[in-house]
Amino acid sequence: MAADTSGPRRSRRHGARRSTAPIEVRRLGRVGYREAFDLQHRLAGERADGTLDHDVLLLLEHPAVFTAGRRTEDSDRPTGSCDVEVIDVDRGGKITWHGPGQLVAYPIVALTEPLDVVDYVRRLEEALMGVCRGFGVPTLRVEGRSGVWVDADAPDPLSPGRPQRKIAAIGIRVARGVALHGIALNCDADLRDFEAIVPCGIPDAGVTSLTIESGRAITIPDVIDAAAAAIVAALDGPQPRLGSEQ
Repeated sequence: MAADTSGPRRSRRHGARRSTAPIEVRRLGRVGYREAFDLQHRLAGERADGTLDHDVLLLLEHPAVFTAGRRTEDSDRPTGSCDVEVIDVDRGGKITWHGPGQLVAYPIVALTEPLDVVDYVRRLEEALMGVCRGFGVPTLRVEGRSGVWVDADAPDPLSPGRPQRKIAAIGIRVARGVALHGIALNCDADLRDFEAIVPCGIPDAGVTSLTIESGRAITIPDVIDAAAAAIVAALDGPQPRLGSEQ
């Protein structure tokens, strides 16, 4: 397991974090979901207790798994002969898929008070939108829907085109002032498992990846450094602007 620290010390006038100490970034490779779940909960408990004196960003990839957030309904769950495991979890949101080719980031962060969870989520969205922009993929926020999206194709009389499609999902939990869970960005993932569920409970939208949208292979190693830097900068910087597109 590699560990390093990232990010400059900052003024308390900005940022979502309670601490001004650098975030420790851990690049873990491929980790089973239950193992990562236990790790981030242990770290979050230690952060809340004060036995861990700094924030941590876990960067990793999961074997194929569905995770069902607290708002998941029976109709959202896998259908047919899908044999991918479903794990019920304590984050917000509905069901989603994790798997090879998808970069997952779990920031374990003690948030400033008073808590502003909406601001924290917007910062994560801002970070991911910047990463996508760096790879030539324009994205947007969609009112009433979390995560990062690629807009619907322009109207074409010969083709209905693709609907709005999610390129990155966000699902968090805040307990005792500490945020855990986080984001998942599709790099070069095989997205066919999404066909077995209603992704994030949204039946009228699709899913996509950096590879699909850019037309070239973009892998986790291509993205991981940019994602780490963007997340740290977003958590330590000023509040993101409210524009929807990048």
